[in-house]
Parts: sequence; C-alpha cells; structure tokens
Amino acid sequence: MNKPFSTLRRGRNLMLMVSAIASLYSCKKDSTVEPDKEAAIRPVTEQSKTYVTQLFEYQPAPGQYINTDLASETAARSVLLSNSGLVSLGGFGGYVVFGFDHTVLNRDSQDDLVIYGNAFNAFAEPGVIWVMQDTNGNGKPDDTWYELAGSETGKPGYVNNYSVTYTRPNPLTGDVPWKDSQGKSGVVKTNAFHTQAYYPESLTANTYTLSGTLLPSSNIDDSNPSYITSAAFPFGYADNTPGGDKADIARAVDASGKPVSLKGIDFVKIQTGIQYNMGWLGECSTEVSGIADLSLLKN
Repeated sequence: MNKPFSTLRRGRNLMLMVSAIASLYSCKKDSTVEPDKEAAIRPVTEQSKTYVTQLFEYQPAPGQYINTDLASETAARSVLLSNSGLVSLGGFGGYVVFGFDHTVLNRDSQDDLVIYGNAFNAFAEPGVIWVMQDTNGNGKPDDTWYELAGSETGKPGYVNNYSVTYTRPNPLTGDVPWKDSQGKSGVVKTNAFHTQAYYPESLTANTYTLSGTLLPSSNIDDSNPSYITSAAFPFGYADNTPGGDKADIARAVDASGKPVSLKGIDFVKIQTGIQYNMGWLGECSTEVSGIADLSLLKN
C-alpha cells in the first residue's frame, strides 16, 4: 500500500487488549512437540551480528510496489545488518527469508526477536512470523518452518494451510486475478499512484501459488473510503506496531497448531498475512526494514 510515501494517512487511537489475550497460548511442557532431531547451537561470539546477515529467498506476491525499487532483491538485501532498509512483500503470501550468523536462543519468559517494519498509528499491515532451526546443520533454511502463534491464532478468519494462485493479467498493467484454496476469487487491484505491472516481471510462468497462514481482516475499517484504518493486532506479527514488533520463540507451533519446544532458531521468514484491497491505499502488504536478536540489541 502507499504507506511509505503517502502523507494522507490518518489514524485514531485504538485500545489493545493485550493482557486478556496474552495467556491464550501458554502451554504445559507435556503438550509440546519436540523436533525430530536436536539442532546444533551456533554460539554467539564477539563477531556475531545483532541483525540478520543473509538473504536466502525473496518471493513477493503481486502488489503496487512490485517491479519497483521497493520490491526487489536489492531492497530485500537492504534489510541486512540494520533496521534502515525497506522491502515490500506485496499481497497475501509474499515472503522473504533471512538468516542469522548465530543461533538466536529461546530465552525463558522473554521475547527473542524484534522485526521492524513501517507501521503507523492505526495503520498496520500484519505479517506472519515463521522461524526455523538449522536441524541438519547445513546452513540452509531447508528444515521445518514453525509459525509463531499470535493474538489472532484460532480466531474467526484465521486459516492455516491456506494458498492463493495469482494469474498474470492481460494487459500486463491490469488488475491481477487470484483464486484461493477455499474456492474464492478476486483481484489485486491497481491504483492511480502506481501504474506499472503488479505481477512480478521476474516470473516466466503465467500463474504461481503462494501458501501460508491467512490472518483475519477484521482489523481493517474501510467504511469511510476516504478515511481507511488498519488497527494493529494485540501481539505476534510483523509490521504491526510503530517502532518494531517483538516476538517470542516459545510461541512456535507446528502445522497442526501444537506448540513446539525449540532451543533456538537460525532462520526467519516474514510473510504477508492478509488478503485485502483497501481502495486508493492499495493491497494490504507487509513491509520489513530489519530483524534483530534482542539479546544482542543495545538500547
């Protein structure tokens, strides 16, 4: 959406019921799932970096910043080693995968990561946070992804194992059609602010499918088309609150929603979680500007 450049956005203060929801996902030890194999821990050294150091994959969904400088591999690399970059992930399912140069440990009763975006007061574009430990020790994100459960997990509108197939439009600068795994269809609508093609020009295929967790769009209020807001969720998502969003590895769950006990993680994936067109503001699209290990972050 137009958030990085628009001065037209306005917000209103929204009260968040964090304390009422925070206990929802506390789990007993005997209900957790242990990973199949114990992962080696890469210890922190004097040379370890606070922020992610490697970009492994960038696959955006169609959106108004696709095929621009804000949605490119260069933009994704700008997120490395600081929180001063910015990359757009496009509509639902667009994602980016980063790695640390050490294992980020799961600290007892503490948040472990912080993901920086460009959320504003009363305007969030929540992204799902996934984590992976380097179980096979090969330095690549080819083991199992675990979602970090957030405040919306299990609520109406939350759907795991959800997928969307996007189709290249004709003409190329037209709205991008999509069809989802529930049989619903729609388009990623173009707007007057960005007139280039929204379907990634880097893809040779005329269709592609993105899968992940769909978040509710109940936070979006577009009842007044000239004054659209997108409230932050209480906790657990990227690009959700101004100043960055903290995340706790202890909230990791497997594909069936069962808690998983991880000693630490080596890789992080951020993925746009909402499928919604907000009129002149464009699609709901998560942005990332940095990811840090909170244990190394100096205040």
